[in-house]
Amino acid sequence: MSFGLFNFERRRNLATPPDGRTEILQPQRALRRILSFTGKTIDDVVNDPIAKRLVLGYYKLDIWIDREVAIGELERQWNRTK
Repeated sequence: MSFGLFNFERRRNLATPPDGRTEILQPQRALRRILSFTGKTIDDVVNDPIAKRLVLGYYKLDIWIDREVAIGELERQWNRTK
């Protein structure tokens, strides 16, 4: 997973699924989503240390949830029941 320089966009390796179906993926824009959720602007985050910590906390929570989902998906792949 890598992040874009200015928009914190998560990018994943986009491989074609093995069964040949097409998937439409929307890039996640975590920073924009978190700013919208908290009702803060980027100016608030830059100028207010409390807003900066609030947005940082939600951003870390988003990363943690994304990581836990990825771990769950990998465990389901490794421990398939047939």
